Amino acid sequence: MAVTLKEVAERAGVSRSAVSRTFTDGASVSAKTREKVEKAAKALGYKPSLIARSLATNRTKLIGLVANNFQNPAFLDVFDLFTSELQKRGFRPLLVNLSGDTSPKKFVELLRQYSVDGVIVATSTLPTSFANAFQTAGIPVIHTFGKYQANANVHVVGIDNEHCGSMAARTFKERGYRKVALLGGPESATSTKDRVVGFLRTAKELDLDVVAKGFAENYTYKAGREAMSELLADASIEAVFCGDDLICMGAMDAVRAAGKKIPEEIGFLGFNDIAMAGWDAYSLTTIRQPIRDIIMSSVELVVGMVENPDRSPEIRLFPCTIVDRGSLKPVDRSGN
Repeated sequence: MAVTLKEVAERAGVSRSAVSRTFTDGASVSAKTREKVEKAAKALGYKPSLIARSLATNRTKLIGLVANNFQNPAFLDVFDLFTSELQKRGFRPLLVNLSGDTSPKKFVELLRQYSVDGVIVATSTLPTSFANAFQTAGIPVIHTFGKYQANANVHVVGIDNEHCGSMAARTFKERGYRKVALLGGPESATSTKDRVVGFLRTAKELDLDVVAKGFAENYTYKAGREAMSELLADASIEAVFCGDDLICMGAMDAVRAAGKKIPEEIGFLGFNDIAMAGWDAYSLTTIRQPIRDIIMSSVELVVGMVENPDRSPEIRLFPCTIVDRGSLKPVDRSGN
C-alpha cells in the first residue's frame, strides 16, 4: 500500500497541510517543519502525488506539445529537445498529434480537459489563427516555427523564412548558377510561402532565371522524389533549392535515377541540416535552422507565461547559416 500524507503527518507530528506545503513549490513552511516532514517521508518511503499536488495548486505542470510531420527525422530532434528541456524545469509534455486535422476547436477542448498550464504549437503548417485559438481560450501559447509578422498576437519563436529564401538565391548566384528551380514543402505551409517570396524576389534582383517551381505534398523522401521527377521535365535546371532536407534527398535520388550527376550537372541546396544531410551518400549543402536555440527559447517563454499569463507577445527570430558540403559547385570567384 502507498504511504499516505496522513501517515507522514502523524510520524512528523505536524498537520497534513504542513506536509502538503512542504512538497508544494513556493509554499511557505518553516525550516524546522520541513526537516521533520522530509525525515518522516524518507523513513516511510513517501512519494508525493502529482495529481494531489495539482489539485492543491491548480497547476498540472503539463505543457501541451501540438505537432505534426512525425514522419520527418527533423521532428525527432524537436521532440527530444522539447521533452528533455520541459522535464528539466519540472514540467511534463503532453504530446498531441494533429494527424491532418487542423480544426483548432477540437484540440483546444482536448487540452482544456487535461488542464494544461500552457501549449507549444510546434509546426509551420498551421495558420496563425490556430495558435490564436488557444490564447482566446485563456491557455498560454507559443507558436514555434510560426510565421513572423510584426503585429503577432501570440508569442512566435522561429526564423525569418523570407530571409532564408533570399539566402538560397544569393548562394546560387555566388556559385555561378543561372537557371535555378525551387522545390518547396507543402504549398499551404507558411514557411514554404515565405521562402518562396524571398527566393523569387532575390532571384529577380540577381537576374537568376527560375525555370521551374514545384511543391512536395509533405515533408518526406517519397514526396521529394516524386516532385523532382516532374521538375526534370525542364532539362535546363542547373540547381534546386529544396524546402527540407528529406525532400531534397528524395529529389537528389530522382536526379541520379535520371542519369544526372550531382553537383556536376544539377546542384542541390537543402534546409534544416538533419543528421542524414552529412551522410556520404548525400553530402548535402544546406541551410541550418538553429533548432536547439528555437526550442530552448520556446520552453523558456512557455514556462515564463505559466507564471505570468499576461506577458506581452514576443517575436524571437534566430539567424540561419549555410552548411557547405558537396551538393553544390564551389563559390564562383571569377566575378562573372
